[in-house]
Amino acid sequence: MRKTKNQRILNHYPTWKYVVLVVTLFVMLLSAIPTWYGEDASVQIAAKGETVPSVVVLQQHLKNNGITAKRIEQQGDKTVVVLEDEGQQTSARASLAEVVSDKSQLTLALEPAAPSWLQNLGFEPIKLGLDLRGGVQFLLDVDVDQVFKAQGEQLTDELRQQFRQDGIRGARVETSGVDALYVRLADAEANSKVRHFIRTNYPQWQVTNASGHGVKLTLKESEKTALRNLTVQQNLQTMRSRIEELGITEALVQRQGENRIRIELPGVQDPAAAKNVIGATASLAFYAVKQPGTGSTMEIPDKSGKPVRVARKPVLGGDHIVDARASFGQMGMAEVNITLDHAGGNIMSDFSRQNIGKPMATAFSEYSRDSEGNAKQTSEIISVATIQSQLGNRFRITGAGSIQDAQELALLLRAGSLTAPVTIVEERTIGPTLGAENIQNGFAALGLGLGMTLLFMAFWYRRLGWVANVALVMNMVMLFGLLAMIPGAVLTLPGIAGLVLTVGMAVDTNVLIFERIKDKLKEGRSFAQSIDRGFSSAFSTIFDANFTTMITAVVLYAIGNGPIQGFAMTLGLGLLTSMFTGIFASRAMINLVWGRDASREVRI
Repeated sequence: MRKTKNQRILNHYPTWKYVVLVVTLFVMLLSAIPTWYGEDASVQIAAKGETVPSVVVLQQHLKNNGITAKRIEQQGDKTVVVLEDEGQQTSARASLAEVVSDKSQLTLALEPAAPSWLQNLGFEPIKLGLDLRGGVQFLLDVDVDQVFKAQGEQLTDELRQQFRQDGIRGARVETSGVDALYVRLADAEANSKVRHFIRTNYPQWQVTNASGHGVKLTLKESEKTALRNLTVQQNLQTMRSRIEELGITEALVQRQGENRIRIELPGVQDPAAAKNVIGATASLAFYAVKQPGTGSTMEIPDKSGKPVRVARKPVLGGDHIVDARASFGQMGMAEVNITLDHAGGNIMSDFSRQNIGKPMATAFSEYSRDSEGNAKQTSEIISVATIQSQLGNRFRITGAGSIQDAQELALLLRAGSLTAPVTIVEERTIGPTLGAENIQNGFAALGLGLGMTLLFMAFWYRRLGWVANVALVMNMVMLFGLLAMIPGAVLTLPGIAGLVLTVGMAVDTNVLIFERIKDKLKEGRSFAQSIDRGFSSAFSTIFDANFTTMITAVVLYAIGNGPIQGFAMTLGLGLLTSMFTGIFASRAMINLVWGRDASREVRI
């Protein structure tokens, strides 16, 4: 055993480790290069089934309006107009709207400026956050109390109807807060009937005895939490679809806290336009489809703009929808399964029994505010289906299109019953000039910190210091490559601070190793032996220090938002890359140069 140990080759890496190192660095370098080129402002024109003007027509029209296009490309079903000046993006969109029939075809975007061969390999530049790119940020508060209140009002109507059916006299329902009801009853028999009705139809309500024979009904905490989560999630989905109307492809919509939503719109400099879309409130209703001259009717356009004549009074509102889910029917066609509450089921049952073979329309309405602050309603028929048989509290809607269309329809149906009003509680606008200044100052700080660190390591540790410098440059290349490669990773101003911090942390790894090597040299070991023992003894210290810091980074990313997450992202990735380059890459270079050095009088 002793002989085998003495014959162990010091400071030797097998060939495959060098191959892994070289390949990893090469891929990360390719991933980091597009960020160096940056991005160009552009306007995308989607076909949407309509003819898009030719490249020559678009080029000439922009030129006539004093707008310079860097290039115009046709990419599948869309045309991309890349601009020379980022400040002309909004003007270019307004100009192109004159030659495009539908303004919704136009989308503001950013196109990578890197060579096409890099883009064909799938490499893209790092996405920049709002503080670096400029734009608008909103913080919205979702009024979930309105959802609890609506649940209480719905139960109140149900109870009053049940009182009439069961012949319960002298019963009264009073509201007690937004999530509780107090029911006054005359005798124990009525109390028993109410308890049975609630237990059977509304198990989400908790029943407790009150004064006399009355009962108090309170929403269970689990139900309140579920309603809150579902309401905010459905508002998130609604907001994402509404933001598409603004023509922003890289908007960020995130939940913040229990009932707030944070929206970042990079590149948008007009908050008023965003408010008109974001601050809207939606509703849903079912209508009987009518023929002209058959009573009080009105016309609502469908998705294609064709008017559909319906009864002026809806059969049922979306507030009666309990659930809506997309699935495949017996014939393999997409459908949406609807579940109504007790009252809604009775209403739908009576209506469908009397209208078998007749069409029923589902209308989706949005309420927004114009530039003068006046509320306006926009309605659209999203589905028209023929009633095949008597319906109850469960039925299905067919003809929704693909399964994706059915899922979107199901989401709209659920949103119609639970989407709560939103209020903009905070608004920030960051100009593109300030964003460019943030980038310049941030990377100037990064360059200054990197430069001073490189000089210190070169002069203090001499020959090993140059190894550390090469490893530090590798670390930055890998870090930028990872940021560009990871989906959803966004570089923010605090993220640049994380990059600067990573420079110091990466050097710490090498400092610990080099100091261990110096200690081993003082013990009289050879340079090769000191290198071997130095890396081995320093590893546990380096791992412990980086692991504890990684815990902090993960916690920051999990509970933080926006800028905090940007800092945590670069900090966490920096820890991984510094471990890789500081230990693996540095050891590989030192092994090749000094791995066999038996000298004992070495100064480092």
